[in-house]
Amino acid sequence: MSRRRGSLVAVVAAALVVVAAGWQASGRDATAQASTSGTLAATAGCGKAPALTSGTRSISSGGQNRSYILRVPDNYDNSHPYRLVFGLHWLNGSANAVASAGYYGLQPLSNNSTIFVAPQGIDAGWANTGGRDLTFVDDLTNLIENGLCVDTTQVFAMGWSYGGAMSYALACARPTVFRAVAVLSGANLSGCNGGTLPVAYLGIHGTHDSVLNISNGRSLRDTFVRNNGCTPQNPPEPALNSLTHIATNYTGCRAGYPVRWIAFDGDHTPSPVDGSTSPNDSRTWTSGEAWRFFTQFENTTPPSSTPPSSQPPSSQPPSSQPPAGDACSATYAITNPWPGGFQATVTVRAGAAAISRWTVKWTFANGQTITQLWNGTLSTSGAAVTVTNVSYNGAVPAGGTTSFGFTATWNGTNAVPALTCTA
Repeated sequence: MSRRRGSLVAVVAAALVVVAAGWQASGRDATAQASTSGTLAATAGCGKAPALTSGTRSISSGGQNRSYILRVPDNYDNSHPYRLVFGLHWLNGSANAVASAGYYGLQPLSNNSTIFVAPQGIDAGWANTGGRDLTFVDDLTNLIENGLCVDTTQVFAMGWSYGGAMSYALACARPTVFRAVAVLSGANLSGCNGGTLPVAYLGIHGTHDSVLNISNGRSLRDTFVRNNGCTPQNPPEPALNSLTHIATNYTGCRAGYPVRWIAFDGDHTPSPVDGSTSPNDSRTWTSGEAWRFFTQFENTTPPSSTPPSSQPPSSQPPSSQPPAGDACSATYAITNPWPGGFQATVTVRAGAAAISRWTVKWTFANGQTITQLWNGTLSTSGAAVTVTNVSYNGAVPAGGTTSFGFTATWNGTNAVPALTCTA
């Protein structure tokens, strides 16, 4: 994005601070409470003293020192798995600007029910060169989940402009990590590695955006209209100078994977207000929309990633439970079968001592072939499969877990193989 946008970014940055103050003063929609019901996917940080506290911190990622700001709930309870929200800044913005504005206004609405993190981009952006920003987010996720109690089915990302682009990149590349994303005035600037699996998607864009044309936002939206099995359509958008917004919920989407699109009559801003063009107006509706979109998934396990047109077979072996070794053990679970294909998750558990790396091996007996694998490094030799850790999930504390997943083809029989784990 060009330098001519600097003044606009500065104005919006100031507006965000004012907007956050308005949200905090009014307490509007601050109704979400930490629920104690339902089955949650807890992390290694649960049940122990917190290893992280609120503040500005740094982490080594990809050979670089990267910074971030963490916001832990005031009444943090290590027995309660919390929602985790990433707030990603705009070009020439900063983690501090996001945190100061209440993480796009969500933190004042959260009522201490959520952990927030604002990462700092290199050169105040998210170029994601060589996947470095994906690795940064992976490293942060791993750090927070091991240091605090997080519900792994409740991880979200939100950002405006370049931050929206990075949120889209996370939805593309980490669909099994992020339950949903909110993309405000985004474009494909940070890449879309993968981009074939469903993720719940909220897109918000101005109809006469002079920085990133609304066609960019429509294109990002349509990626997840396809992935989520929604019925394609051309949603209505507000008329010029109407100072309104129109929200559309796509129909036909797979259960648990909605797509919501909101077009507003306005320019490149994260805080539009109906009936107003003032950058200092604190009445924006975007925070409430994002908060409601994220919290609709509270205490739910994300549905499997079956293609929308498929019908799963009536029975499949659910999982394998290999005997635990001295260093680590691995559990294989078929989470999502469909005719001719399936998705599986392998959970690696450290033994009595922490491990710094791991290798899982098995041999397919029925001609299954892996087509895509994430959160691990794959090598095959005929039916023999070997998966090793990647940079961000090799270290597992004693008794802790990490996981990787994959999609594969099968035909006729899909027996669960026996696994070995070494560390």
